[in-house]
Amino acid sequence: MVFKRYVEVGRIVLVNFGPEEGKLATIIDVVDQNKCLIDGPADITGVARQVISFTRISLTDLTVKIQRNARQKTLKKAWEEGDTLNKWESSSWAKKLASRKKRANLSDFERFKVMVARKQKNEIIAKKVAELEA
Repeated sequence: MVFKRYVEVGRIVLVNFGPEEGKLATIIDVVDQNKCLIDGPADITGVARQVISFTRISLTDLTVKIQRNARQKTLKKAWEEGDTLNKWESSSWAKKLASRKKRANLSDFERFKVMVARKQKNEIIAKKVAELEA
């Protein structure tokens, strides 16, 4: 498998640590080998322009076509042209994060209902497997 996620201007990243954890941002400029300048755009993703360490972000497969140090307006236009938010929401990574968040917010009774449903499903599967083996 060839490595395809490079740190580059226009790369969409997922912030994985700090107050913006779980939000998307775009690399606007590379400061040095340890840090980069990211921007949301703030009105779409909620991330303000800031310098952040590479250890606090995860690179995604998505990119937008922008110039280095692009303005907020230019960045927002590039996000809308590339339909970036919809591409992200349809990715398996985003779906997995959403299901994790949903599961973490379950109440005790909702977790109980999930357990009962899993038991019922496994019972049905076991019966079908037993029928096929017989």
